[in-house]
Amino acid sequence: MAAVAALGALATGCRNDTAPAWGYPELGATLASLSRGLDEGCAEAAPASCAAALDRLGVLAERAFAEVLDHRLLDAGYVAALHDVEGARELRVAAAREARDRHDPHHLPLRRAVLAEQLAYRRLLAALEGLRTAPPPGDGTGPV
Repeated sequence: MAAVAALGALATGCRNDTAPAWGYPELGATLASLSRGLDEGCAEAAPASCAAALDRLGVLAERAFAEVLDHRLLDAGYVAALHDVEGARELRVAAAREARDRHDPHHLPLRRAVLAEQLAYRRLLAALEGLRTAPPPGDGTGPV
C-alpha cells in the first residue's frame, strides 16, 4: 500500500511543465501578451499602423518592469534592453513627426525606426525570458 501511495505522489509531482517552479507565472503571462502584441500589431506593412501598436506595447512593458521589480530580478542585460526600447521609441516618434510634416505615410526613416523599435522589443523579450527562467539566487542549484 505504501508503494502505491509513493507512486501516486511521484506521478502527481512529475508533470511536464515547461517553466521551472520559480517561473514567475505573472511575468510569463505578460511576456506572452507582449510577444503576441508585437506579432499581431506589426503584421501589416504600413509603418503607421505598426507604430500605433508599438505605442500600446508600452503599457505591457511597464507591467513587465513592475513584475521584474516585485521579484527583484533586475539585471544589467534587462536594463540595457529597456534603454534600447526607450531610445528606439524616441527615434520612431521623431521619424513619425517628420513623416507627418512631409505628409508621407511611407517615409523611409519612419519604416526604419519602426523596424528598429521592433528589434529592440525582441531583445527586451529575450532579456525578460532569461530573467523569468533563470533560477533565483540561493535556491540550492549553485555549485557546492
